[in-house]
Amino acid sequence: MEGMNRSADLARLAASQDWDLVVIGGGISGAGVAQQAAAQGWRVLLAEQQDFAWGTSSRSSKLVHGGLRYLAQGDIATTWHSLQERQRLLREAPGLVVPQSFLLPDCAGQKPGRRLVQLGLALYDAMARTRQHRYAALPETALLAPGLAPPGLRGALLFQDAQTDDARLVLRVLHAARLAGATTLNYLAVRSVQRAPGGAQALQLQDALTGAPYGLRARCVVNATGVWADGLRGQRAPLLRPLRGSHLIVPLWRLPVAQSISFMHPRDGRPVFLYPWEGATLIGTTDLDHHEALGAEARITGAEVDYLLQAVNALFPGAQLAAADVSACYAGVRPVLADGHQEASKATREHVVCDEDGLITLTGGKLTTFRPMAQDALALAAAHVGKPFVRSAAPVLAPASALPPGWSPAVRQRLQARYGSLAASWCAQAPAEALQRIAGTHTLWLELPLAARHEAVQHLDDLLLRRTRLGLLLPQGAQALLPQVRQLCAPHLDWSAARWDEETARYQALVAAHYQLPNWNKNSL
Repeated sequence: MEGMNRSADLARLAASQDWDLVVIGGGISGAGVAQQAAAQGWRVLLAEQQDFAWGTSSRSSKLVHGGLRYLAQGDIATTWHSLQERQRLLREAPGLVVPQSFLLPDCAGQKPGRRLVQLGLALYDAMARTRQHRYAALPETALLAPGLAPPGLRGALLFQDAQTDDARLVLRVLHAARLAGATTLNYLAVRSVQRAPGGAQALQLQDALTGAPYGLRARCVVNATGVWADGLRGQRAPLLRPLRGSHLIVPLWRLPVAQSISFMHPRDGRPVFLYPWEGATLIGTTDLDHHEALGAEARITGAEVDYLLQAVNALFPGAQLAAADVSACYAGVRPVLADGHQEASKATREHVVCDEDGLITLTGGKLTTFRPMAQDALALAAAHVGKPFVRSAAPVLAPASALPPGWSPAVRQRLQARYGSLAASWCAQAPAEALQRIAGTHTLWLELPLAARHEAVQHLDDLLLRRTRLGLLLPQGAQALLPQVRQLCAPHLDWSAARWDEETARYQALVAAHYQLPNWNKNSL
């Protein structure tokens, strides 16, 4: 397969008036629904009005985890399902979903105390059928996390979870959906969904890039638009409480950590973490009610910057991390169910699936549990489609294809992790210089032209913020690399010189407004 060919997909859309299923939303939930339906022979179209993974699915905390804090809140079911899916993804996507060690500082007088946390970790491991937690005394803790010095530190609890590149996980699932026969289109907006005579759904769509309209019918529609789900449900009572989570990224040399360090914020007792990711250190997260319009791209606030810096400096007082150390930031809005909890961080992370006159809405939930979430939605959709849906334990992701044995193991693992079964056909003829890392990141130069050629890149931010993460990992959104990016990708994007200039200006404005620190006041604490 040659990848995502948007022109060919639009031609197929124009020629195809009837579909079994239309999935609205190109994040992890929509990708999972499309893959699971296509794998059972359904005729599937996925439409995303922005770019794939543009919303929450590229702005998460990058963790594939059971959710230790959900266990602490008594949410056993969410934790159990998440742990089973974590183990499945570790098996199916080695190198993309990778084990991540966690360190919990043990401080005198903190609550919950060490014994209670150890009990929780024992239960956590038992649910995952592993035994990976243990206690480290103070000398070992100092070796594992140099500079860690919160008040009263006397040791640490260690356990295992997993991390990923969330946007790349979405792309892997979308590629799997396409291999199973699904059609997936970014920048295709659904303008209306109406019940048609005979029970089908009539949809009006529009190409967000050209304005071209498309009309079609579907036996069923799945609304997998995440935090935007209520907007498609008309006047029905809202399901969601949008919560914003914001993150900081600093160079790894400025805050070097070898594992995730998770702790309670000294101000309000909320869990905060930091860990190494893609050659940088990721710090997160906030959990705040998001009152801004959902149509506007989320951004971090000055108060959130203060909050996260204060947390890190309480944990590593010698670091004296400051705003000047932050190379990038990002904010996403979580689709959390409106369950009545006053405290945002205690709101349930369960998902909901509802059938409202043939419109199946799937929302809430977590990145980790996208597969069972998709199966819940399709179990409801089957009656409308008129085809059986059988819950399957078959792998979502096909095994990665082989790459030349002469390449270094690190290069082979990275390319296989990112492209899976497509790795050999896309990468095998790569020149040696394209297999070098871009300084300060784990990204290979080869990843830029591969994305431009195969992965439906329509804007420069698609390439630098989601297909690769260079815009997050390097200062000023990788501004210094833009000439080289243009040289590598111009042969594959068919953009005029004027279009390149427009895209560069657009990207620079986007980075300045949403991925760099806002104007903020240190006295806002």
